[in-house]
Amino acid sequence: MSADYAREDAAGSFDPLRPKLMRVAYRMLGSVADAEDVLQEAFIRWMKADRCDVREPEAYLRRTVTRLCLDQLKSARHQRETYLGPWLPEPVVEEESEEDVTLPLMLALERLSPLERAAFLLHDVFGLEFDEVGASIGRDAAACRQLAARARVHVRETRPRFQLDKQHGLELANAFFTASRNGDMKALAALLAADVSTHSDGGGKRPAAMQPILGFDAVMKVQERLAVVFKHRRSTLVRVGFINGLPGFITLEGDGELQTTALDIEDGKIAAIYIVRNPDKLKHLH
Repeated sequence: MSADYAREDAAGSFDPLRPKLMRVAYRMLGSVADAEDVLQEAFIRWMKADRCDVREPEAYLRRTVTRLCLDQLKSARHQRETYLGPWLPEPVVEEESEEDVTLPLMLALERLSPLERAAFLLHDVFGLEFDEVGASIGRDAAACRQLAARARVHVRETRPRFQLDKQHGLELANAFFTASRNGDMKALAALLAADVSTHSDGGGKRPAAMQPILGFDAVMKVQERLAVVFKHRRSTLVRVGFINGLPGFITLEGDGELQTTALDIEDGKIAAIYIVRNPDKLKHLH
């Protein structure tokens, strides 16, 4: 079998599964670039495998991707610990809301061990039986059941308490952009919850708060300072959509770089604002 034919033959069975595998890898790693690297490595292994002996390619490849992600998470944990300022996952922008794993849930997953994270995602999000979860992470079904149960305790509080109307969410995102960029503090105040928080990820590459900003008064003070900046350095709306399952928008900022803003909305008010400014995390949006 020629190398070109082997690649085409492997791609024929791999490519239809790529979107599903990408969802697993991205939700495990929180990084588009790292997820793409994992899929590339999984494809290389698939190309070298004796595919005739694989009865269920999807299960085989999901196990491969999961194990590669577990290896990646070991080094990623150290990178998170030395990261400058708040860490947020790379933004994925979609036309429709992906409600299975929203941005707050992804942040909660960061607090889990790699095995807890894998067991929770594979069972609770992707609906696999614990036997298959065990085959993917190298543990028996009983151990996987315990891992998933521990994970649920940590992430329970991040599940949305209110069902958000998607169109209303996009309207709030538009209203937040308009009020914040025009310096309309009265309109902005009406959008925010009393316990609102702001989380900005600049990664040390662009100016951003080094700690989360907590509470209505503190967030409003920051917005008042930013309104002065926006007067002199225009912020242009590029697109409104769903960012990691939350309503939000992409902007082109005055420094010529992109930025994403995602809004966690509870009971009709903005409860949390997540801003990604690190240019390394926004390359795929260009």
